[in-house]
Formats: sequence, C-alpha cells, structure tokens
Amino acid sequence: MSEPVIKKIDISQLKLGMYIHDLNCGWMENPFFRKQFKLSSQKEIDSIQEAGIRNVYIDVSKGLDAKQAPTREEVRNNLEDAIIQLATKPPEAAIRTSLHDELAHARHVKDQAQKQVVKMMQDVRLGKAIKLDEVEPVVEGITSSILSNSSALTSLLRIKTGDDYTFLHSVSVCALMITFCRSAGMNKETIRQAGIGGLLHDMGKSMIPDNILNKPDKLTDKEFDIMRQHPQIGYNLMERMPGIGPIPLDIALHHHERMDGNGYPEKLKSREISQLSQMAAIVDVYDAITSDRCYHKGMTAAQALRRLFEWSDFHFDPQMIHAFIRCVGIYPVGTLVMMESGHLAVVSEPNDADLLAPCVTLFFNTKSNVYITPQTIDLSKPLGAGGGDRIIGHELPEKWNVDPMRALNLV
Repeated sequence: MSEPVIKKIDISQLKLGMYIHDLNCGWMENPFFRKQFKLSSQKEIDSIQEAGIRNVYIDVSKGLDAKQAPTREEVRNNLEDAIIQLATKPPEAAIRTSLHDELAHARHVKDQAQKQVVKMMQDVRLGKAIKLDEVEPVVEGITSSILSNSSALTSLLRIKTGDDYTFLHSVSVCALMITFCRSAGMNKETIRQAGIGGLLHDMGKSMIPDNILNKPDKLTDKEFDIMRQHPQIGYNLMERMPGIGPIPLDIALHHHERMDGNGYPEKLKSREISQLSQMAAIVDVYDAITSDRCYHKGMTAAQALRRLFEWSDFHFDPQMIHAFIRCVGIYPVGTLVMMESGHLAVVSEPNDADLLAPCVTLFFNTKSNVYITPQTIDLSKPLGAGGGDRIIGHELPEKWNVDPMRALNLV
C-alpha cells in the first residue's frame, strides 16, 4: 500500500472533493466533529473559513489534488530549517541545580500547586472568593523551582491524566509564563504578576458545567459558546479579589485572543493585545497541544513548536514565537531524538549557549535493537571529553514504543 501524499493549501484553494487530512488548528477551533473527511458541500468550506482557519492539509490520494501545493514533508523540512536558525541565544544565568537534584523539590511544588488550584476551583463553585494570599505562596514556590532548574518542573507538568488536566494545565501555564518572562528579561514584579495570571487564567472554567468541560467528544456550537465564556467569567471572579493587579486580570480575559482578530471574547487584533496576554496565549496553546486528553493524543514538544511556528503567520506574533522557541529550546528536556551513532536518546539537560547541543541520555541501540545501560553525554563537548555524537532528528515515542519520561526516571 503506497504512502498517502499530504499537501498544504491555503483555504482559498479548497474545492469540493478534496479530502481534509488535517485542519491545522487547535481542537477548540475545529468546527467539525470529524478530524478527517472529504469536502462534500460549500457549507463545510464556509465553516472552515468562519473558524479563522487559514490553511489545511489535504490527502491527494483520497481526493482532488492541488498541483503546485507543497507536500507535508517539504513544509516540515522548511519549518525545521527555520527553527534551527533560532538555535543560538545569549547564555542565561547558570542553572543552579541539576535536573535530578531538583526533581524532588519540583514534585513537591507541583503537588502543592495542584492541590491549591483544586481548592480554589471548588471554593469558587461554592461561592467563595479567591484569596490572593493563597495564590502568592504557590507562585513563589513555582518561581523558586524554575530559578533552580526550569526543566525539572516543566517536564513533570507535561505528565497529565484526563482527571487532573484542568488543574495541572493552570500550574503548567504559570510555570511556563514565569520561564518565558524570565527569558525575556522582565523584572521580578512583572514575572510574579504574570505567574499569578498564569495560575488563575482558567479560573472561569470552574463555572463551566462538567459535562461540557470534560466532554470526550467534539463540542456542539452551543456548548462551544458556553466554553468561550470562561475568560469573561474568570475576569469577573478575579476582579473581586482584593489586591489583584491589572496583569492577572488582563491575562485571564485575553489569553484566547489572536493576532488576526479571530480569538475571543473581544476579537482583539495585533497590538490591541498586550505583550503578556500574547505570551499567555502562546504558553496556553503549547501546554494544551502537548497534553494527552480523552479526545486527542498530545503532540511531542518538537511537533508543538513546529505548529506554533506555522500558526505564527496569523494567530501569534512571529517574533514572540521565536522568543518562546529560544526559551524552551529546540530540544526541550524529555524530547526523544535519534543520534548519529544510531542510538535513541532523551534530552536530559538544555544547553542555553547552543540549543543544538544539549545533554542527552542514550538508552537504546537501534542498530542492534537492544536497550543499553543509560549513558549521559554532553553534546557540546568533543569525543573523549564526554561528547562525540550528534542529534540528527526528533523521533516519535510511539514509533519505538518507548516513554522518554520513563527513560529520565520522571515517572
């Protein structure tokens, strides 16, 4: 059976009879119950346009072709090349603690933060006010872990189940906002306020009915309208908090706005959206699409960065996406990679001075098809000095039936 030929086209090229392989959008923007289908009516094409989708991937082996359109592989290679060009950045302050030395503290911070988010959402449902003095210690704990080693906590927070997603997503967005703001050189108070905004950004979901919030299937239009109320609900709840600042309020209200005006609730465009809300939108989407949910399998970090880069044509500020990619790294901790030596490895420590040369832990020899005793090497060093290998590309864990997080002893 021949491999399908997938091509990327602008929505202006859509024709009846084309087979949609990928709508190239987040699940919340998908206006259809199906992910893949043949276009059979003009109404379907209109729905794609109305959803703010700008380009899609079609399977030309199952429907009409678009002769001059680039293939998915061509698009992917171009994106990889563009992302690799972002692979140098000024060295940041040295990491204080190794990943594994920080893990115990990071686990404690994660557990305490999750418990606090659960409590706050339960309190809101009971009509109780959110208390700022219960939020600030959580943000301080997350900040402390990020300052010690940002990869420890952010790696742990990529491990979610359907039951704890809503709560851990809030903790993840807080941690990523703190990391992103710190990478951008913002002052301590701005970082603190952004962290509070990240932790509380989805507080409005506490008032969304569970049958909508946790629905395993595609939301109906009516349900989607209800879901889209959560930024305004969260803003209204937080506005009553004594001492809350304008930054958390702005993030709560505007983290679903998009640069092309296709976001919500106010359909703001471009510079109408504050810098911090633009940053919150990026980290919110990044965490959402890398998380396993009951209705979709989370992308790898590498796949998610490619998507964000692609979506920056319309939905996000390209320069801000570039800054985020530099912040989290081309190869975030936990990324499965193929080495030039033929080994599978998992990225175990970033290298702020050279994003293409992190520390990796080799654990499987693909040439002899056997697991090996894990060996950590620093790719920034030459052979004989702890290095001597090179990453040749990302790998999908399901292809090799391995769990990169388990290889790092994170689970």
